[in-house]
Amino acid sequence: MEQGKILAVIPAYNEQNNILKVIWDVRQHIPDCDILVVNDCSLDATSATARKAEGVKVVDLPHNLGIGGAVQTGFKYAKAKGYSYMVQIDGDGQHMAKEVNKLMDTMERTGSDMVIGSRFLDIRSFRTTWSRRLGIKIFYYLFRMLIHTKVTDGTSGFRLYNRKSIELLAKHYPDDYPEPDAIILLNKHGLQISEVGVEMREREHGTSSITFIKSPYYMAKVILSIFFSYIRTRW
Repeated sequence: MEQGKILAVIPAYNEQNNILKVIWDVRQHIPDCDILVVNDCSLDATSATARKAEGVKVVDLPHNLGIGGAVQTGFKYAKAKGYSYMVQIDGDGQHMAKEVNKLMDTMERTGSDMVIGSRFLDIRSFRTTWSRRLGIKIFYYLFRMLIHTKVTDGTSGFRLYNRKSIELLAKHYPDDYPEPDAIILLNKHGLQISEVGVEMREREHGTSSITFIKSPYYMAKVILSIFFSYIRTRW
């Protein structure tokens, strides 16, 4: 891929204890990419900590928009600055920058518009809780039924996008828990999606926003959103 045209977008909310490690990891393994940290109105020192890393761009959102709004900010920035590729890497440290090469190789080999890093494709990796694995399995069957596509890790936020998908998602991106919904959106617009097995690690600090108590609500909400996205007419 063309050097100097790759943007790493790191959405972060209350990740002051993880953010510098994530930035360092990206710089070590993807030295030619630019880095944008989208601070989603954190209540801690996430922004100030990220700004300690020289050369990193930091956008501070005035209100907490959630993961969808934070990532779409990254798409809008990537589109405006003319980046050919954007890789999404979560600020909690679970995504490993060394695995980005797998996403890039898969995109080049398949000609896909988006490549998802999957914890469930022939690789030993941290695989999250059993309740979330159950939800991911349900999404797998939904995708097979609705768009005839096999997606083993539909909630993974570890993704690589090309220019075509950047331009689409800069305009239209789901607000709440957007990863499964975005798959439907890209498919409806004729964009190609691929997956590749990647290794992930368990977060060292902080907790996920999707707790055991919130999981049923999350599942119901995302399933409804997927169906609405599927039946909605194309823009």
